[in-house]
Amino acid sequence: MAFLHTLPSTLFLFFFISFSTINAQPSPSYYPSKIFKPLAFHYGFQNLWGAQHQHVHHGQVSIWLDRNSGSGFKSTRPFRNGYFGASIKLQPGYTAGVITAFYLSNNQAHPGFHDEVDIEFLGTTPGNPYTLQTNVYVRGSGDGRVIGREMKFHLWFDPTSAFHHYAIIWNPDEIIFLVDDVPIRRYQKKSAATFPIRPMWVYGSIWDASSWATDDGRYPADYRYEPFIARYTNFIIHGCSAYASLRCRPVRSSVYGSGLGPNQNLAMRWAQRNFLVYDYCKDFKRDHSLTPECNWP
Repeated sequence: MAFLHTLPSTLFLFFFISFSTINAQPSPSYYPSKIFKPLAFHYGFQNLWGAQHQHVHHGQVSIWLDRNSGSGFKSTRPFRNGYFGASIKLQPGYTAGVITAFYLSNNQAHPGFHDEVDIEFLGTTPGNPYTLQTNVYVRGSGDGRVIGREMKFHLWFDPTSAFHHYAIIWNPDEIIFLVDDVPIRRYQKKSAATFPIRPMWVYGSIWDASSWATDDGRYPADYRYEPFIARYTNFIIHGCSAYASLRCRPVRSSVYGSGLGPNQNLAMRWAQRNFLVYDYCKDFKRDHSLTPECNWP
């Protein structure tokens, strides 16, 4: 960086501002996490497994993984659409092989032929960033011969230093993934065969995925660093339950109702331009006849 001392001050300022702009979170001008009221954990969720590895205190839920078990929780009701969010704080240090997740699924209702919409944090090694993986499985594409629709991101902040809000908007014609209200991915319904339409529950979990989570399994979970703790708070569920009247309307994803507004689109392009590290549609080793939406406009 010594060469910067030889630059005129105005040029140095230009480089500094340009670099800062890349990392600055843009305003999407629409903040659904501020619109919907948070839900107390015990009103909307219940333990699913690993009850001894789960602790609820003052609205914050901690779940952890050690060599004996991980843990998970599940919403008490299934939903057919809605906004589903939680603020999450991840563990620093060595977390390779560990998955912290917040997702929608109906795998218990449709085993072997289920739908799923994922936000997953792939554990990492010291000095390397977490990877946030988004994924969509449709009617069994996550069972047997797995057909994933992964888009992976690094984040523009340290997810271990504070809580940040992660959310899924699932509506009849689109799925939107958000980080602190910034849309990072929009998955549109282009055919009935490539979009989940059956009711799903909301889940959170932490578990050992050593075989694939970090650098394709090169770095497994190391239980010398246990327990691996994930903290959740500020739960938001706002939508139509599977039992709601057909008059129940989908949540608004933008000031226009559906889709994304201009500033949301700008924010999403910023996130994908600077922080997207993998897009299944651009992986030419994949057989895209199995993911036909990649070939459609």
